[in-house]
Amino acid sequence: MKLIKTFRHILIYSTSLALLVFVLKWLQWKFLIVDNSIDIYIGLIALFFTLLGIWIAQQLTKTKTEKVVVEKKVFVPAEKIQIDEDAIKALNLSPREYEVLQLMAKGHSNADIAGQLYLTLSTIKTHVSNLYVKMNVKRRTQAIEKAKNLRIIK
Repeated sequence: MKLIKTFRHILIYSTSLALLVFVLKWLQWKFLIVDNSIDIYIGLIALFFTLLGIWIAQQLTKTKTEKVVVEKKVFVPAEKIQIDEDAIKALNLSPREYEVLQLMAKGHSNADIAGQLYLTLSTIKTHVSNLYVKMNVKRRTQAIEKAKNLRIIK
């Protein structure tokens, strides 16, 4: 029984000492904060702006990737294209107009076409104008594109 009383006294004494040490440390911390409050606030503000600066720098230097989809018409190579004779007949193209259309598709100017076919420049212009009307287009590029789509030229 005496042993239990001794342990009880030791337990009470050690608990009270632990509480006293805790209170003293708490008071020391409280006075430390009060005495150095300006320094602590300045340090916290500096830490905040440092972290903010790091975040902004990462946002500015981040590589921005953009996905770009490019759609492009792909024409079948000239070797594989079969000329559609029915489309030529449906457009009612004369053999000479068809010949002018083929030379236009190869990139020749009206003067070059006139020289190759031994015709005057005004005759070539007439054939080109007739082509535009028959194909229902307004420009040379439109005529060539339509002819490729109809498969009447290579």
